[in-house]
Amino acid sequence: MRKINQSEINDVAWRACDTFRGVVDAENYRNYILVMLFWKYVSDVWRDHRDAYAKEYKGNQERINRRLSRERFQLPDGCDFLSIYALRNETDIGERMNVALAAIEEANKAKLEGVFREVDFNSENKLGRTRDRNTKLKLVLEDFADPRLDLWPSVVGEEDVIGNVYEYLLERFASDAGKKAGEFYTPGQVSKLLAILLNPKKGDTICDPACGSGSLLIKVGRQANERDFALFGQEMNGTTHALCRMNMFLHGMDNFRIEWGDTLRNPRLFEGDHLLKFDIVVANPPFSLDKWGHDSAEADPFHRYYRGLPPKSKGDYAFITHMIESAREGSGRVGVVVPHGVLFRGAAEGKIRQKFIEENLLEAVIGLPANLFFGTGIPAAILIFNKGKTHGDVLFIDASRDYKDAKNQNVLTDEHVDKIVATYRAFETVEKYAYRATAQELADNDFNLNIPRYVDTFEEETEIDLKAVKKEINQLEKELTVVRAKMQAYLEELGV
Repeated sequence: MRKINQSEINDVAWRACDTFRGVVDAENYRNYILVMLFWKYVSDVWRDHRDAYAKEYKGNQERINRRLSRERFQLPDGCDFLSIYALRNETDIGERMNVALAAIEEANKAKLEGVFREVDFNSENKLGRTRDRNTKLKLVLEDFADPRLDLWPSVVGEEDVIGNVYEYLLERFASDAGKKAGEFYTPGQVSKLLAILLNPKKGDTICDPACGSGSLLIKVGRQANERDFALFGQEMNGTTHALCRMNMFLHGMDNFRIEWGDTLRNPRLFEGDHLLKFDIVVANPPFSLDKWGHDSAEADPFHRYYRGLPPKSKGDYAFITHMIESAREGSGRVGVVVPHGVLFRGAAEGKIRQKFIEENLLEAVIGLPANLFFGTGIPAAILIFNKGKTHGDVLFIDASRDYKDAKNQNVLTDEHVDKIVATYRAFETVEKYAYRATAQELADNDFNLNIPRYVDTFEEETEIDLKAVKKEINQLEKELTVVRAKMQAYLEELGV
C-alpha cells in the first residue's frame, strides 16, 4: 500500500472546503467539514476492524459482532460514511445524513452526546434550497470519498495523521475567521511554548478552563510523552465545545472531561463545595472580557475572589484568579496568555496583582511579539505561576523582537521557542533579553510588571566622530571640484 504524506492528506481535506467556501460562511462550513472528517475517520476505522475480524474469524458473524461491540465507537447498520455515500444521489440526502449522525450519537451516548448538535445537513437556511443543497452534499461526500483518505487508519497510530489534519484545518479556519478565531484556536507555536514551559509529567492532571477547540490542552498533554495523564476543560460556546470533544477523540486522548458552560459564572469542574485541583492549569482566555460576571462574583460559592473583585469591564484577572484557585496546593503550575494591560493596570487589578506577588505565586513574565494571535494584532504576554516556588524572585523575558514575518501574522519559530525556554530554565539575567527581579524590586516598582521596567532593551546609538565626518566632507568637496572641472572641459569641447 502506498503511504501518502501528511501534506497530501491536508490538501485533500482542505479542498473539500471548496464545496462550501463562498456559499456558507466560514464559521458554519468549518463545523460541517470537521464533522465530516470525524464521521469519515470513525467509519474507516470501523470498516477496517470489521474486515479484519471477518478474516480472523472466517466469517463467523457472532464472533465478529462480539469483537465489534468492544470497539471504541459503535456504528449502527447503514450509518457509516460509505453507506451514506452510496445514497448521495437521493433527493433527501441531507435528512439521511442527519438521521445517520443521530443514530451514531445515540449508540455512543456516553461519549458523543451533543457532539453533532450544531450541524444540520438538511438546513435550508445554511445550505440553500433542496436542489442546491443536494448538489453541495453530493460534492462534499465525493470529496471525502477520495481513496487517499482511506489510508488514515493504517497510519494514524504511527503518526497521528488524523489528529494532525484536524489541527491543520482548525488553523486554516482560524486564519479565515478574523476576530472570531481567538474564540477557538491558539496558534500552534504559542501552544507548544506553553506546553514546554509547564513541563507536564506522567500522571499529571491538566486543565484548560477556556479550552476552545482543545488544541492547547492537547499540546500540553502530548508534552508529557506518555499517555498517563488526564485532560479537563470547560468551554462556553456549544459549537466549539463539540469541536473540542471531536479533537480529543481524533488525537486518541479519550481520558478527558470537557464541560460545557461559562467558567466564571458557572464552573463545572468541582467536587462538593470546592473546585477540582489540577497539577497544571493553562489557558488563552478572551482578552479583557466585558460583562464577565462581576455582578454575581461577590457571592461566588467557591470564594475565588477573596483577593479582590476584578473590574466589571475587564475579566482578565477573573480568569487568572480562577486558574490559580484551580491549581493544586503546594505544587500546581499555571500558564496563561494575557494582554499587556494586565501587567500594569491599577485600581482593583493592581491590588490583586500585588497579592499574587506577595503570596509568591508569580514565577515569570514573558513578553511575546505583536500580531501572533488570530483576530488581534496586539502583543501579549505569558504569565507563569507556581504554587511550589522555592525562591522569591520573578523572571522577566522580553521576547517581543524575536519572530518570523509571515503573510498575515507573525510566527514564533522553533529557535525562538527554544531561546525562551532555555532562558526560563536558567532563570538568570540576560543582557537586553531577561532580568531576574527580587521581591523587593517588585515592591519598589509598586508591583508594576511592565517588562521595560526590568529588561533594558535600549540600544545606544554609535557615537559619531565629528572630526572624521568633517574630514570626509572636505575630501568629497575636493573630489566634486575636480569632477566639475572635467565636466566643464568636456562641455566646452562640445561647444555647449
